[in-house]
Amino acid sequence: MKPLVFVVEAQPEVCALTQQCLEAAGYSVWTFSSAHVIEEVEEERPVLILTAVMLPDGNGLELCRTIRQNRLVAQTPVVFLMPEAAEEHRALALESGGDDCIVTPFSPRELVARVQAVLRRFAPPARPDQPADLVIDTLAMKLYVRGDEVPTTSLEFRLIEYLARHRGQVFTRDLLLDAVWGDLQFVTPRSVDACIRRIREKIEPDRASPTYLKTIRGVGYRLDAITTWHVTSNEGCTCAACTTPVGPSKVYALPRRRRASSRV
Repeated sequence: MKPLVFVVEAQPEVCALTQQCLEAAGYSVWTFSSAHVIEEVEEERPVLILTAVMLPDGNGLELCRTIRQNRLVAQTPVVFLMPEAAEEHRALALESGGDDCIVTPFSPRELVARVQAVLRRFAPPARPDQPADLVIDTLAMKLYVRGDEVPTTSLEFRLIEYLARHRGQVFTRDLLLDAVWGDLQFVTPRSVDACIRRIREKIEPDRASPTYLKTIRGVGYRLDAITTWHVTSNEGCTCAACTTPVGPSKVYALPRRRRASSRV
């Protein structure tokens, strides 16, 4: 599956060029002209956001501050597109939480190089001397633990995959319910506990003393297992899941239910 990049820019020509360059480099690109995209960022979790400073209904500086204050997406890299490279403008972009600035117009080579450089800074450090504890095949929905395939339900797979993509980050039960269970009815924070318990039975060498999927008392859960990813080839497939969105896209976030929280 291609890494997803959000482009928030009101100028159609800049949007079109950015989308063309990044898609040619192997990214999936969704474009927006509004500063109010925080719900889409929460739902889709892009690997990076490119945003203009000035937008018709707001500005990219405030969008970046909002992202940095949101626990769900605070670590998402943000790169600013700006028409001039004045020192004060660059300083404002970086002070708001931005990770880099690209001056427009830009060359395709520079755009891709800067995006890749920012993503490398956010990539987990390579540990070639330590084998992976888990191997996840996203498209086939298969989980391998220490070399052996482990059967999972679709819900268990979605939960372990989500935690693996955010390795080392602590999530409360309510955050996991929103991210994995979504709009399913008749679920409670204890539903997370039950699913975590089943996963531990399948992946932990010692369920009495978990080393991969840990409880952070009073907060939630964290996955510490070293994970690698294997993607089954989907060449030739035309289903919606394997088709890259083209052109501007709009995501409508589902309303979130209020749930009673409880301590871990």
